[in-house]
Amino acid sequence: MASSSEESTTRKGFLGIDIGTQGLSALLIDHDSLQVIGKGEAQYGMVDNLDNGCYEQNAQDWEDALVDSMKQLREQVPGMEVLAIGIAGQMHGEVLMDEQGHVIGTVRLWCDARNEEEGMELTNKLGRKVPKRMTSARFLWTIRNKPDVARKTRHMNTPAGWMAFRLSNQHSLGIGDASGMFPVSQKSMNYDTELLNKFDAIVREQDQSIAPLESILPKVLVAGETTGLLTSEAAKLLGLHEGIPVAPAEGDQPAALAGSFIGSPGTVSCSFGTSVCANSVGDREFKGVSDSVDHFCASDGKPINMIWLRNGTTFLNSVVSSYGQMLQNSAESNDDIKPSAFDVIMPKLVKAPPNCGGLLALPFMDDEPGLHVSSGGSAMIVGWNESNAKPENVARAALMSTCFNLRIGSEVLDEQGYPRKRMVLTGGLAKTPECGQIIADVFNTPTELQLDSSDEGSGFGACLMATFLYHKTKADAKMEGDWTDFLETRRKNRSKLLYYDPNPEHVSVVNDMFQRYKKLLTLVPQLTEAVKK
Repeated sequence: MASSSEESTTRKGFLGIDIGTQGLSALLIDHDSLQVIGKGEAQYGMVDNLDNGCYEQNAQDWEDALVDSMKQLREQVPGMEVLAIGIAGQMHGEVLMDEQGHVIGTVRLWCDARNEEEGMELTNKLGRKVPKRMTSARFLWTIRNKPDVARKTRHMNTPAGWMAFRLSNQHSLGIGDASGMFPVSQKSMNYDTELLNKFDAIVREQDQSIAPLESILPKVLVAGETTGLLTSEAAKLLGLHEGIPVAPAEGDQPAALAGSFIGSPGTVSCSFGTSVCANSVGDREFKGVSDSVDHFCASDGKPINMIWLRNGTTFLNSVVSSYGQMLQNSAESNDDIKPSAFDVIMPKLVKAPPNCGGLLALPFMDDEPGLHVSSGGSAMIVGWNESNAKPENVARAALMSTCFNLRIGSEVLDEQGYPRKRMVLTGGLAKTPECGQIIADVFNTPTELQLDSSDEGSGFGACLMATFLYHKTKADAKMEGDWTDFLETRRKNRSKLLYYDPNPEHVSVVNDMFQRYKKLLTLVPQLTEAVKK
């Protein structure tokens, strides 16, 4: 039995491991308050000397980074007692293993562009959206271009799933990450059997020696189920006790939703940065195929409809930088440190008139596949006159153009009657909380900002998945309710939530502006042609 002094220094908590594209982090949250009490992190790179568009990593680098991160964590929290482990990671990777579980070669990542044709082919033949980054499209490319590797493959997983295998010796995966490998059926909460048969038929036309896809895919699990227990080998690696339960490994997107306490249908997580990602929790499966919408699952299997924009706040950032530099010298400051361009412009932007004084903008500094904008170079402001040529109007018009593109991408969800009850704004734009009012007006939907949310995103989500597993499986920690109830209860207990309701007058003005924007959008092909060099 531990002494009283040992008990007083013990910190019980939940461990979240996050395998990112550039590095890995290990996060520990307190078992009671769920506040972060320790973090370790380590970086790694890509495989060198690959062709353009090719991105690969070595799985061993992730394990080495985990060892380094855990060492840092143990130094920060020397008396830590891990109650459960959650894992999150970059989705859509292709970790191929042989019969013994040894990784075959290097791992192609989500951003590797070699299988665009396979994604298009599978979309057409399966009748379900299969983006080029989906793992099954990646494996079809491997079958055709590296058949020897494909024939040796007996297990396939994602980076997070592979890490769960290293810790528990079980080939399984959370349903969210699994849906990024191959389409999942909402009825069975498993891979779609009909589509698996179609995939195998495509493969057999070329090579009958490849194992059926279902036999090499990981077992699908949902939140609250157990991947397995920490093995003695893994326990030594992490400096922990063996037998700790491991939650289903999840992708970074579903884990980030968890980290923002998002789980109920009709909730939209809207992250505004240099790109924009809006993940909408649905109440049923999406019908058909849309260029603007991708699909995966939340950690409990609820369908997620994802709208992604390449052109996020890049144009806004350029406008802010340009005008901000001119205004910085004239900005009042009580010290020698001049305010940043954003500190100068953003307070003006949120006070600008809802219609931007009549200005409209196009934000396309890059291509936008979901809107059929094939190239960048058409970013511009139109509608100038002597009265509206003000920095705040220009900056707000730039932001509105991105918001409108997101609204256009969302129209197909509106057509199918998906609920939109609450927007949750995250990312760089959330640093100016008043922008929540703009989002609320554009979508005519209440918008929420979580001012005390963790900056750790998917890593914090992994911790919460470990928390949920612990409370669902431990005899002395039983809890009622499902995954959605778990997240909603903890969201409501947060003390720093900021809400913005739509302003009816602003909504009317914005709707008129939106219709004019859609007319402007039809001119993009001609504008692009006109500015070609």
